[in-house]
Amino acid sequence: MKYEVIVELKDEVLDTQGRAIQQTLHRLGHEALGSVKVSKRFVLEVSGDEAQGLALVQKLAAEHLANTVAETFSCRKL
Repeated sequence: MKYEVIVELKDEVLDTQGRAIQQTLHRLGHEALGSVKVSKRFVLEVSGDEAQGLALVQKLAAEHLANTVAETFSCRKL
C-alpha cells in the first residue's frame, strides 16, 4: 500500500523559503497572493495490512522524516 506523508513547518516557525517565494511572486506582479507555505511530500510504499502500514509510516515520519521540534506531519493512505 502507498502512504503520503506531508511535513510542514509549525506555524510559529518562520518559513524563509516560503517568504522568499512570496516576495518573488509579488515582484512579478502577483500582488493578490497572501502567503506561501513550503512543505515536503513523501510517498512511501509499505507491505502488510493497513493498520500496521500506517503505524510504520507514522513512526518513520516522527523519527526520520520530520524534525518534530520545528515541523508537523500528517500521514494518509493513498
